[in-house]
Formats: sequence, structure tokens, C-alpha cells
Amino acid sequence: MSESFIWELLLILVFMVLPVWPAWRICRRAGYSGLWGVTQFIPILGVVTMWVLAFCRWPVLRRKEEATADAAE
Repeated sequence: MSESFIWELLLILVFMVLPVWPAWRICRRAGYSGLWGVTQFIPILGVVTMWVLAFCRWPVLRRKEEATADAAE
């Protein structure tokens, strides 16, 4: 293997893994499993996942609303 092949492979791996980390954190903060961030490895599925997360009700917000309602009673 040539040295440029190793660098190209490393660069490809970095750009494949790079979107997973923020997606993992977003999913965790929304109240979902961080494993949903792994969907970023599959291009179309990653886009669909981000759309679903953008427009669904997050479990974290549901829990916060329930806690607020319980406190008001």
C-alpha cells in the first residue's frame, strides 16, 4: 500500500465518522438513544432520521411538560 492510500483511507473514515458524533449528542439530548446517531453512516437513512427528530415530539419535552403539570396540581 502506498502512503497516499493510507491518508486517503484515513480521511474517508474521518468524514464518515464526523457526522455521527453530533447526531449522537442531539439524539441523547432529545431523549432518544444515542445509537440513532449511527444512522448517519447510511446516507438516506441519516437524512430521514434528522427530519423525524426535527418534527416529532421529544421525550425530554414530554417529561418536562408532565413534571410542570404535576407541580401545578
